[in-house]
Amino acid sequence: QVQLVQSGGGLEQAGGSLRLSCIIVGRAFSANGVGWFRQAPGKEREFVATINWSGAWTDCADSVKGRFTISRDDAKNTVYLQMNSLKSEDTGMYYCALDRAGRASRARELYDDWGQGTQVTVSS
Repeated sequence: QVQLVQSGGGLEQAGGSLRLSCIIVGRAFSANGVGWFRQAPGKEREFVATINWSGAWTDCADSVKGRFTISRDDAKNTVYLQMNSLKSEDTGMYYCALDRAGRASRARELYDDWGQGTQVTVSS
């Protein structure tokens, strides 16, 4: 059974940095695309960033471009989301998700498995 185990997050001041981690358990790591999504209270879950199976292709939302970076470490079965220059509007529950087809996609419906979520709160 595939599990996505998330860590990181917490409370940070505006302008600060946080790093989220997502460890893939129970499936060959290198075959998967992984995405990060977030959901603020009362809002739809939205795309943040994604990376394909090889790490050669990444994509991120315009709202985080230049501030957030997605990366993967195949030796550790882990995908990271480095978040710099945080803003209050970055506050929300962050989820990592796995695409077993190995793609890097913005579409939620293409992802097969989801992590438990981790809260990020940015104070202004």
